[in-house]
Amino acid sequence: MIDDFLYGTAGPAGPLAEVEAAVRAAAAAEIMPRHRKLAAHEIIEKSGPHDLVTAADRLAEEHLTAALTKLLPGSVVVGEEAVHADPAVYDALGGDAPVWIVDPVDGTRQFVRGEAGFCTLVALALHGEVHASWTYAPVLGEMAVAVRGRGATLNGTPVRSGAPAPGAVLNVAMSHPDYTTEAQKRALLGLRTEGIAPRPCGSAGLEYLAVARGAQDAVAFNWELAWDHAAGLLLVTEAGGAQATLSGAPYRIAGGNDLPFTAARDEATAQRVLAALRAGG
Repeated sequence: MIDDFLYGTAGPAGPLAEVEAAVRAAAAAEIMPRHRKLAAHEIIEKSGPHDLVTAADRLAEEHLTAALTKLLPGSVVVGEEAVHADPAVYDALGGDAPVWIVDPVDGTRQFVRGEAGFCTLVALALHGEVHASWTYAPVLGEMAVAVRGRGATLNGTPVRSGAPAPGAVLNVAMSHPDYTTEAQKRALLGLRTEGIAPRPCGSAGLEYLAVARGAQDAVAFNWELAWDHAAGLLLVTEAGGAQATLSGAPYRIAGGNDLPFTAARDEATAQRVLAALRAGG
């Protein structure tokens, strides 16, 4: 079903382009009109002051849910805000229907602050495997698309992650240690070692894009929610990068991963990051 959808019609009017258009339309209708114009009542704390939702998040997800399920009849949506309202929605990741995994505003804190560092993430998966993804940063004017087995593009141009220069210090974006279990905190602190320069991450989607384009060497995350990672992990791997969890197994979108996990510009870099995480833990 997904193969027919993705590859049945090629060219500028094909499904890949239709999904891209739907993502752009949702951002234009619901996100950008509220950028730097949010009213106080449009910002709500979910689990705490670091977990925010805005009217843009909710309305963009509703827009995308309607548009994407129309493009692929029989598909379902696992979106961040829908799961917040009903956690059982997440179970669709293990079902038989094609799943659109949606983060309407990845980097909500940056969006609330009026910054440019946020994006919309969409991935299409079936039976736990991600087949295509879209990463759209509207303020930055960047649209990255990845298709399993067919590579990755940024604004229509093929993108490759490459490899760090031999002996270079690795630049790694990581989860903030304050928001981890004690074991995960120890693992992440293993990145504070010679040859690695860690820093707190911003928007996960944009961190993955930086790895895919070779502007950053790796990421290391301690949370596994699919809407933050599905799109970016496919983008990195299709750009030539590598990813693995602490056990060495690939990240699974349905959960149950051995955390933290990493995505990196190449396999050697991924292994260096994993070694540091294991040493810290």
